[in-house]
Amino acid sequence: MLKALLLENVHPTAVEILSSHGYEVITRSGALDEAELIEALQGVHLLGIRSKTQVTRQVIDHAPDLIAIGAFCIGTNQIDLGAAAERGVGVFNAPFSNTRSVVEMAISEMISLTRRLPERNKAMHDGVWDKTADGSHEIRGKTLGIIGYGNIGTQLSVLAENLGMSVIFYDTAEKLALGNARRATTLEELLGAADVVTIHVDGRPGNAGLFGAEQFAAMKRGAIFLNLSRGFVMDNEALRDAIMSGHVAGAAVDVFPTEPKKRGDAFDSELRGLANVILTPHIGGSTLEAQESIGEFVANKLRDYVRTGSTTLSVNLPNLALETTGSITRIAFLHRNTPGVLAAVNNALATHNVNIDGQLLATRGEFGYVVTDAGSSVDPEVLNALKDIDQYIRIRVMPPSHLR
Repeated sequence: MLKALLLENVHPTAVEILSSHGYEVITRSGALDEAELIEALQGVHLLGIRSKTQVTRQVIDHAPDLIAIGAFCIGTNQIDLGAAAERGVGVFNAPFSNTRSVVEMAISEMISLTRRLPERNKAMHDGVWDKTADGSHEIRGKTLGIIGYGNIGTQLSVLAENLGMSVIFYDTAEKLALGNARRATTLEELLGAADVVTIHVDGRPGNAGLFGAEQFAAMKRGAIFLNLSRGFVMDNEALRDAIMSGHVAGAAVDVFPTEPKKRGDAFDSELRGLANVILTPHIGGSTLEAQESIGEFVANKLRDYVRTGSTTLSVNLPNLALETTGSITRIAFLHRNTPGVLAAVNNALATHNVNIDGQLLATRGEFGYVVTDAGSSVDPEVLNALKDIDQYIRIRVMPPSHLR
């Protein structure tokens, strides 16, 4: 029986899906540090985490039974993707499942900050009736600047237009503008035009330090700023200075460079106590609807990888969309991507009289993935011959469906 370890309160839907397919599922509520994770992964084949657990090279090197990792979130920067690929461990995430939740939160925060609701709310709780329109505006007719025009940025773009906003976006990759949105040729052009600036970039290392004092100074005076992407993309001290000087009229921040590991832990930040600033504990995608959708999506990806070898939407392995094995035996051969590997695989199979019913190859950078469907069972001698190929990383054999 294969064993799965799910950490950080992964949604029960994931437990149900994996359990229904015969996996032994172990759950833990919090994150684990490196030493704890290494110990917990002994004998574990599938690991499920969210954003707090760090899966380092050291962890992967000490988890020989690990087949796949599921990141039950969007980001995967908490996982050493290269080390996982080198060990033949597939990594899957949920790039779409919580998009709507993040977008709705961004919309609500734009309206709240533009109406200065955090200040009005605090005054009321302090017993002060501060009925005034000073500093309060509609978002209709304002310009929204979106940095990062991916899954979240594009959906936010459409909804913002429906609320009467103009949209300008900046992305380093070529992206199709939706609706009446227009593309900025430079970040500076966006910052000079936008009444609201919101960041929705991914966690790649090149985005570290993207937004600092220079960028805040380039924003329109009185503009609003949101960061619901990654904590390391923004300089918190620079934002504090921009808020204190009045150059930035308000901000909402959901992600931080260093975040507590579990619910109830102490939190500190340079941004605490500032007027018209909304601070939230990395909950942009944390709705019950999103977490259920993520649990279902990632659990099914893990299941499919184990059962069929399918790597569709894997973030670290070559992508192949594969169906169930039917009455054949499937051999999935992960290897270093150099010339001649496919010929070597087929020569090894032919030498041992293995007939090929079907075969697919995909490559991704330095890695290649050959999946071969054989019309007969595969003897250990065949697998040993494949393992002797110099570029070999890992082999997995999936038996015919009726033998599962």
